[in-house]
Amino acid sequence: MGRRIDPRSEQIDGVLLLNKPSGLTSNQALQKVKRLLNARKAGHTGSLDPAATGMLPLCFGEATKVCAFLLDADKTYRVTARLGTAMDTGDGDGSEIASSDVPELSAEQWQGILDSFLGDSMQVPPMYSALKKDGKRLYELARKGETVEREPRPIRIDEIKLLEIAGSRLVFRVHCSKGTYVRVLVEDIAAKAGTVAYTARLHRETVAGFETADMLDLSGLELAAESDRSALLGHLLPPDAALQRLPAIRLDANAVERFRAGRENDVDFEGPDGLVRVYAKESEFMGVGELSADGTLAPKRVFHMGEKNP
Repeated sequence: MGRRIDPRSEQIDGVLLLNKPSGLTSNQALQKVKRLLNARKAGHTGSLDPAATGMLPLCFGEATKVCAFLLDADKTYRVTARLGTAMDTGDGDGSEIASSDVPELSAEQWQGILDSFLGDSMQVPPMYSALKKDGKRLYELARKGETVEREPRPIRIDEIKLLEIAGSRLVFRVHCSKGTYVRVLVEDIAAKAGTVAYTARLHRETVAGFETADMLDLSGLELAAESDRSALLGHLLPPDAALQRLPAIRLDANAVERFRAGRENDVDFEGPDGLVRVYAKESEFMGVGELSADGTLAPKRVFHMGEKNP
């Protein structure tokens, strides 16, 4: 039998940018907002650790189809590191495992160390992570005191800027690729400076170009749900807001029907091949297609906005 649909829930399509509070898992935050919206279908992308705060894109209804595209998006974090102390988890929720003196370096010297991490590199994931080894989560093994070998993974640091250095407090902003573990980055930065450190605070500022100003606090959403639900729904962004970095193609009526049916189209489009946003000429968002070098447009994700499930 298929999953039962709550008859009281509604078909709601859109993306909401939650400013996730500390102390909640990403899924706990999602379920709270899903209940507030009375939404039928929901998903999130780019999980944040329970202790971390900041931008967590929540996708509802047809917008859940953009989750896979957001997983590959770059992200920006504001990071507060505590120098001189190492924790087994890499953050403040763990137990102290080492300590070291903090070198007296100037802001220019710290920026030089940060700059050395720019570009492409390989990073070893932490033991306290949700990655799996032989079918078991690494954090489950770590909690048992086990350490296993982890394969390094490619990451990219596009920008990293010192914001503050005061005693054992180091604050910086980093713009990085998907798959970057900031906790490991903090430890590696400290090691290059000749000390140890852990991530005391992690706040995600942006995902895929979404603006910080568009984030909503959970407390504000709860108040809006009680007083003016229509205003709450008004905070939802359209699904294609998550795809603005993709080029856009507009189709005529015949091509629209073919696209909706999952069939290829020959299009006249002056642009690079690859993924594109697809619209009807009257601006209706149709979905995501893949354009080949010969001008063939193949549907990748077809959206049915506004259609109600039974």
